[in-house]
Amino acid sequence: ATAGETPGADAAAPVAAVHTARRSTRRVWAVGVAAAVLCAGVVSFYASASPDGLEKVAQDNGIDKKAEDHAAKDSPLADYGVKDITDARLSGGLAGVIGVGATLAVGSGLFVVVRRRSSKKAEAAAATAAPAPATPSGRDSETA
Repeated sequence: ATAGETPGADAAAPVAAVHTARRSTRRVWAVGVAAAVLCAGVVSFYASASPDGLEKVAQDNGIDKKAEDHAAKDSPLADYGVKDITDARLSGGLAGVIGVGATLAVGSGLFVVVRRRSSKKAEAAAATAAPAPATPSGRDSETA
């Protein structure tokens, strides 16, 4: 060891790096889902009811006067609420939680499908890149 270094300090660094690499992502997922559900179910009620984005531009330019009802106007989650629930806070919060759940389900499903595909491609690439087994005589079958 050189002057100013602690003996064994080099050995501790790889152990710490290995330990942090093995941490589970379940806690991160749980915190992320909890935050999304909290925002969708509770905080969304306090969002501004004033038009924003394209709604504001359409209103300012009179385009909204030409607006027609859309095909999903009678759907169970139309207008950011759950149909047949009269309490606005509960209806909006429940619609937000349902939306988070649906988004999580679709996103997770796509992730699983893509991950399986990429692992199958990696397995196929590894199988084609593997060297051919040697024949009992020790020569390649092509040269025999």
